[in-house]
Amino acid sequence: MSFAMTGEPPASPSPLEAEDGNEAAAEAASTPVEPPVAEMPDQEPEVAPSGDRATQLEAELTTLRAEHDTVRSQYMRIAADFDNFRKRQQRDAEDLKVQLICSTLGEILPVVDNFERARQQLNPESEEAQALHRSYQGLYKQLVDVLKQLGVSPMRVEGEAFDPSLHEAVLREPSDAHAEDVVIEELQRGYHLDGRVLRHAMVKVSMGPGPTAAAAPETN
Repeated sequence: MSFAMTGEPPASPSPLEAEDGNEAAAEAASTPVEPPVAEMPDQEPEVAPSGDRATQLEAELTTLRAEHDTVRSQYMRIAADFDNFRKRQQRDAEDLKVQLICSTLGEILPVVDNFERARQQLNPESEEAQALHRSYQGLYKQLVDVLKQLGVSPMRVEGEAFDPSLHEAVLREPSDAHAEDVVIEELQRGYHLDGRVLRHAMVKVSMGPGPTAAAAPETN
């Protein structure tokens, strides 16, 4: 058989080389191909707390609770002290205000007394005296209205039982018309200021029936 192509034909492998190639191909085909494995991040293994660690945590929790109760108790005491301080300051300020008002009004009350004495003594007859009296009455009324606006009110004491918190007994005398320790006359008017005693009333107090009336024999 002749070859028409030019050149030398490819050399055929030897039987030994062919056998080695066939074994290598078979081994490669029989070996399974493993897929690439993705790298996992490093994770620390979870370790269950031991008995000592749990006891320590429980002790710390108990300590924190005790500290919380202590701080809360201190806060409550401080808040109560501050509230008491605020109320005391407010009460002291109100008392000081009342004291200043009482002191000022105490200086004005003698002027009111003089107005009242003059009103009792004046007896205008002429037209000029009546005009003066009307002018005086207008000033007195204006003064009394100002006192009322400030909370000042006069006491009414005649016929009332003697009360040392309201009255100042200047005189005591027997009286057949009044029982013992009854105010029978007002010598100087007393005044209240919003329920408080601004000035005690000077009064005359009854001692009751005199010894002559008490020793008088009964008639049948």
